[in-house]
Amino acid sequence: MNIVVAGAGAVGTHLARLLSDEKQNITLIDGDEEKLSLLGANLDLLTVLGSATSIESLKEAGISKTDLFIAVTPDESRNITACMLATNLGAIKTVARINNYEYLFPDNRAFFKKLGVDELICPEMLAAREIVSSVKMSWVRQWWEFSEGALVLIGVKIRKDAEILNTPLKELSEEEIPYYVVTIKRGNKTIIPRGDETIQLYDIVYFTTTRRYIPYIRKITGKEDYPDVKSVIIMGGGRIAQKTAEQLPDYMRIKIIENDFDHCNLLTELLDSKIMIINGDGRDLELLEEEGIKHTDAFIALTENSETNILACLAAKRMGVEKSVAEVENIDYIGMAESLDIGTIINKKKIAASYIYQMMLDADVSNVKCLTLADADVAEFTVKKDSKVTKHKVKDLGLPKESIIGGLVREGKGILVTGDTQIQPGDHVVVFCLSMMIKKIERFFN
Repeated sequence: MNIVVAGAGAVGTHLARLLSDEKQNITLIDGDEEKLSLLGANLDLLTVLGSATSIESLKEAGISKTDLFIAVTPDESRNITACMLATNLGAIKTVARINNYEYLFPDNRAFFKKLGVDELICPEMLAAREIVSSVKMSWVRQWWEFSEGALVLIGVKIRKDAEILNTPLKELSEEEIPYYVVTIKRGNKTIIPRGDETIQLYDIVYFTTTRRYIPYIRKITGKEDYPDVKSVIIMGGGRIAQKTAEQLPDYMRIKIIENDFDHCNLLTELLDSKIMIINGDGRDLELLEEEGIKHTDAFIALTENSETNILACLAAKRMGVEKSVAEVENIDYIGMAESLDIGTIINKKKIAASYIYQMMLDADVSNVKCLTLADADVAEFTVKKDSKVTKHKVKDLGLPKESIIGGLVREGKGILVTGDTQIQPGDHVVVFCLSMMIKKIERFFN
C-alpha cells in the first residue's frame, strides 16, 4: 500500500513509525530537514522536504499513485487544503487532522467529502472520549464499547482483594463464567493468555463481557468499595480539557485549574456556567487542598508536559484521590507512569494512529484500538459472507497464537465465544492481538 503522511509532528511521526514497521510504502512530507533526516535514517520510509500544500512536493511524493494520504500537520487549514489537492492529483483516499470538532457533524463531513477530504480526525476529541469513558467508573483503567455497548472491554488493575488471583484460567472457566480474559499486562510483558495462565497481583487484566455482568467483574476484581465518581478536578485548560469537561455527565461537579489568566476568561465564556474555572497552578498542593482535593473522586492532568501530569497524578493519589488520569504524550514515559501506579494513561498519538490504522485494512472494520498500557491492539470486524472465519468452529480456524477472539455481537446481542462457537456472516467479531498483528488477522475476515 502506498501511503503519504504530511507532517512529521508527534502524530505523524508515531504513525510513520507504526506503518513502516508493517512494511508499507511510506513517504513523509515535512519542512523540517533535520527532523526528516533523523526519521529517514531510523525508519524504512522515503522523505520529501517541502510543504503539504505544495503541488510540486505532493508530486515528488508520488501522490498520483497514493492509496492513502494522511495530513496531520498542526494547522487544520493546511491539512484540509492538502487533502483537497491530493484528491485532485490522484490520491484514492485522504484523511485530515482537525481541531474544530464541529467539522465532525454528519452534514459537515459530507461537505468536506465533496471537497476531497474523505475522513476527518480530531485527536483531542478522541482522547476526551476515552477520558470520559474511564472516569465514569473509578475502578476501571480502560473502557471500550463495541456495537453500541452490546460487548464491553474492561481493563482493571488487580489488587490483593481480587477473588481470581493465582487461579489458572482453565479452572475459572470450568464454571460458566460471564467474561473472557483477553489480554494481561504484567510488568513490561503483554500476554495473550491460554488456559494455564494465572492472574497475578498487580496485573492489568482486560476482560470482555456484556453490560449485564459489569457488576460481576467489579466484584471478582475486588473493586466494590471504589466510590462512584461525582466530583472531578482537571489540571490544564487546553483543548482536551475543554472537550472532556463538555462531555462529562451533568451529575459530576467539575473544576478546571488553568495557569493562564486570559485562557481562564476564555474557558468561562466557552463552557457551561456550572463548570468552575480556577486561575492557578495545579501543582500547588495548597491550592489543591483549598479546592477540596481530599474530597474529590477523580483528578485529570492534561497539561502539555508529560512529567508534570505524571507527578500531579502521583500527588493526587497520595492525597486520597481514588481515580486519576494523566495525558502522557512521551511514549517512553508510559511504562514509567504505569510503574508509579498513577491510574489511567492517555496518549493521543496512539489513539489517533489506531483510528487511522483501520482505514488501511481491507476487511470491514468498524473499530481499531490500541491498548495504551499494553503492546496489543483490538479490532471489531464485521464478518462477510464466505469469509474464512465462517468455514470452521473457532478452535479449528488456525488463528495466530498471538491473537484471541474476545467475543462477538449477533443481531445486537453480545455473545462470549468458546472453541465450539460457529461464526456467522453479519456477526461483529472482536479480536485481540499483539501489536502489529492485525494485518495477519484480517485475511480470516476477507
